[in-house]
Amino acid sequence: MQRIDMHAHFYGGGLVDFLHDRAERPCLRTRADGVEVMLAMNGEFPFTPAHHDAQVGLARMAEIGLTRRMLTFPGALCVDSLPAGEVAAPITAFNDHLAGLKGDRLTGLAGLPLADMQLAARELRRVRRELRLPGAILPSDYFNSIEDARKLAPVLEAASEEGSLLMLHPGPMAGQSPAPLAPDFPQYRTSVIQLQAQAAQTALTVVLGGLLDHYPGIRFQVVNLGGTLPFVFERLEAVARHRNADQPFPTGALRRIWYDCASLGPRALEAAVALYGADRIMLGSDYPIFHDDPWENALAPARITEEEREQIAWRTAASLLDGLE
Repeated sequence: MQRIDMHAHFYGGGLVDFLHDRAERPCLRTRADGVEVMLAMNGEFPFTPAHHDAQVGLARMAEIGLTRRMLTFPGALCVDSLPAGEVAAPITAFNDHLAGLKGDRLTGLAGLPLADMQLAARELRRVRRELRLPGAILPSDYFNSIEDARKLAPVLEAASEEGSLLMLHPGPMAGQSPAPLAPDFPQYRTSVIQLQAQAAQTALTVVLGGLLDHYPGIRFQVVNLGGTLPFVFERLEAVARHRNADQPFPTGALRRIWYDCASLGPRALEAAVALYGADRIMLGSDYPIFHDDPWENALAPARITEEEREQIAWRTAASLLDGLE
């Protein structure tokens, strides 16, 4: 059976040199003990060949049985939110490199210089027309409200006209500092609880903000199974019944978005299948941030049908990517 990973990140394509040359976060530094580390906007982590060497990633894919993977520009790193004059050239070089990796086993989502929306829109058109990549990754802070989403209008218009996949992934808007870490247990409060609630906000904006109809050519991918949505949608419906009886919550519209199961497990996957349907859910690893095998950790133990398992393993992703490359 094929297994397509639709949520992984790549820090190569010239970004290593760019980040070594930077004086401020995000940047790369070598510690006194010789360990190379990424000084990200919200923390520090060891930086290994798994982050920037495509061959290391391909070897890991072979080890765990993944047959294809979608790499993305590292959106959470915040490079795409820096001043366009500083990052436009590195982002263009990265996208060119990513296109060169594209083949039977790899595809990818581009980065965009979001501090200049017109420039970002032009780059997206180039990504689709010349590089033939399926689309781009966008910081999901732009989807915390309808007003914020409107800031992306030039990019969304280009994405719709070109027929694009947009992954809405945690990250700040251009000119915006990352949200402060929780004062205690930030690895849980910020990186889990807050992040998953924010993923639900993202899907909410796409649905209630009319983006699905206004930009019909876009395939929206919300990460992490839409965060907390599979567990709170009944409350959304109840609030609508009791406070807006003539306007029921449009639960069905959630099935017009695509979702990946990156960094989540079988119980969350079961709830998401019941809400969205397996034909809207895809395998995801969040490699190299996470190294788990998404098949063994999420899909294989999930209490779903074998048909649903196969759908999530590869059929949803293959159908989504068909015609985009």
